[in-house]
Amino acid sequence: MDFKLEVIVLPVSDVDRARDFYQKAGFREDVDYVAPDGFRVVHLTPPGSAASIIIGDGVADAAPGSVQGVHLVVDDVVAARAELIARGIEVSEVFHDAGGVFHHAGTRDRVAGPQPDRRSYGSFASFSDPDGNGFVLQEVTLRQPGRVTHVVYGSVTEVEQALRDAAAAHGRHEAELGHEDPDWPTWYAGYMARAAGLDS
Repeated sequence: MDFKLEVIVLPVSDVDRARDFYQKAGFREDVDYVAPDGFRVVHLTPPGSAASIIIGDGVADAAPGSVQGVHLVVDDVVAARAELIARGIEVSEVFHDAGGVFHHAGTRDRVAGPQPDRRSYGSFASFSDPDGNGFVLQEVTLRQPGRVTHVVYGSVTEVEQALRDAAAAHGRHEAELGHEDPDWPTWYAGYMARAAGLDS
């Protein structure tokens, strides 16, 4: 049985203000439902994410701004920070943690700049919504073995490149075999899964 984390409910004081902020940050609005009694659900999804957030009226008992540490994983934290700033979002400087494993809560043990070796999982930047709900950008360039459970491509171009890489590698494989490989779909699948960090 899979248990997929797909929605985080965020408490906000002004739904329209929060919705506008998230849309400015590039989140896609999937639903904005208002019931006759004023109950409201606004469902928003960050670019390329399988998980979403929900804000609204009557959806959370927590104090507005009380949710902290929602992580948005990015390929390049410097570029992601620049993109958000260009959209008008205030973002911290890029930082890493003095301990080198994960970041402490708040600003404790923050060291300016990306992780010196640019090690995957080690570089961060943070921002907050208008109520103070806190987000962290985390740079992940190489997944830990077994961490990825499915392949997610960010664009058609990425899918095309993955297929081209597999085709080139498969050509070398057939040259070693000395004949055509009739089971090429299985070979492609294994190659692309391993390239994405999956155990095939």
